[in-house]
Amino acid sequence: MTVAAPEGAQRKLRAGVIGLGWAGQQHVAAYAADPAVDLVALSAMEEHLLEQFGQEHDVPGRYQDWKQMIAEAELDVVSIATPTFLHEPMAVHALEAGVHVLTEKPMAQTGEAAARMVEAAHRAGRVLEVSFNHRQRGDVTALKAVVDSGVLGNLYYAKAGWIRRQGIPGLGTWFTKAASSGGGAMMDIGIHMLDMALHLMGEPEVTAASASTHAEFGPLGRGGSGFGISQVEEGVPFEVEDLATAFLRLDGGGTMLLESSWAQWIPHDLCYVTLYGADGGATIEWGGDPTHPHQVLKVWTEVAGIPAELQPVVGEDGRHAAAIAEFLQKVQSGDWAAHEGSLALRRARVIDACYASAKAGAEVALAH
Repeated sequence: MTVAAPEGAQRKLRAGVIGLGWAGQQHVAAYAADPAVDLVALSAMEEHLLEQFGQEHDVPGRYQDWKQMIAEAELDVVSIATPTFLHEPMAVHALEAGVHVLTEKPMAQTGEAAARMVEAAHRAGRVLEVSFNHRQRGDVTALKAVVDSGVLGNLYYAKAGWIRRQGIPGLGTWFTKAASSGGGAMMDIGIHMLDMALHLMGEPEVTAASASTHAEFGPLGRGGSGFGISQVEEGVPFEVEDLATAFLRLDGGGTMLLESSWAQWIPHDLCYVTLYGADGGATIEWGGDPTHPHQVLKVWTEVAGIPAELQPVVGEDGRHAAAIAEFLQKVQSGDWAAHEGSLALRRARVIDACYASAKAGAEVALAH
């Protein structure tokens, strides 16, 4: 089935969502709230979720078989919010049916799978996007404006990380099985920080990675979070890392340190991106005690030779709704060839190189 492109602004985009976990629910809410969209179909294995969200948003099409949904619902756009190993087959199938695709991060469990998704988007002439919702944060948007203004000068170094005190999602589920997830903390949350840092730095190419991974909590059944249902079974191994660190070389001579962990002995969760420029520096940080969380954005430079600290105005966080709105704008623009998933593919290849480096115990160069 090939779905014709919307003509003008008169016809609403027909949208569907595959997967009704927490992320899928964010996509459902965003489509349902958009006056330019008709949310016409949902697909999930869980009948109670189909019933709940189908009724809540008056969605006529409810399918346990996602292929049936693609075949019957006459969709213009679809969101995929399923376990990582399903992203590639679902995206390729939808693209080949003429549907524009927005998938949750990570793009796929390997760079090779992600590349096949991009190839399918090229062949179909449809939009393929990955939802990096954290780059829609208000502080990220504010800092991006500072960087683009030139205040910081040439950015030559960055540090970024997402480290959790106790946050392994779904011990014993697809999250902690290598074949289905593709990796652990680096794949799950480290990729958010990689995306934010590269986005803020103006998209430098990563030329090499030197990384290390550790699994100290998961194999002992420690570090599980309330996110995702833990199904720890005797004899089922914890196959991924709960801590990963990487040193990345960037084109032009810049470098980046990246760390991510699901669990470690620290007081509280912490996320950060710190940029070092020739004319100034900046940092974003959030986390802390859940009862007293903090959020920081600071910029250091000099004005007329006097050291100065700037305090940019921070707008509201956009998160999933903003990421979905951006995807829809690209679909409505008609310039589909410019949005075929290549940026997210670059992220996937960096993560691949990090895991390859950790396995080899040596720096790995990225091919471009």
